[in-house]
Amino acid sequence: MGDTVKDKTNKKDWFKGLKAEFRNISWPDQKTLTKETVAVLVVSVLLGSIIAALDFVIRFGLEFLVK
Repeated sequence: MGDTVKDKTNKKDWFKGLKAEFRNISWPDQKTLTKETVAVLVVSVLLGSIIAALDFVIRFGLEFLVK
């Protein structure tokens, strides 16, 4: 019976700590957010292209060896 009171206190403390941490978050401004988004998109497309090219070359090489 005493455990439920203790659990409720722990939950309240946890939420208070969570709320305090959310106050410490520093959100980026619009310019920084745009730059970082573009960087992520460019790197993703670049890596996707490299992986697709490697897949094509490996598949072509394996088909050449098998036939």
